[in-house]
Amino acid sequence: MIMHFQYNPLFENTNIPGWNISFYFKKQRYTGIYHQTGNLEWTSNPPAEEDLTALTSQIHELMLYHVYE
Repeated sequence: MIMHFQYNPLFENTNIPGWNISFYFKKQRYTGIYHQTGNLEWTSNPPAEEDLTALTSQIHELMLYHVYE
C-alpha cells in the first residue's frame, strides 16, 4: 500500500504538465516524475519488478483523482 503520497508541479507555470511525486511503499521512500502521458520516470531507485505494475496502477489512479478531477 502506498503511504504519504505527495505530488508537486514540475514547473512554475502550472499549465505545463508534469509532476514530482514521492511516497513510501514497504518502508522505502520512492521519488519520481509523473509525465502527462502517465509514464513514470524514477528519480530514486525503482521499485522491485514484482511491485512495479501494481504501483504504477495505484499512482495513476491517485494522479487521476488529485490532478485531473
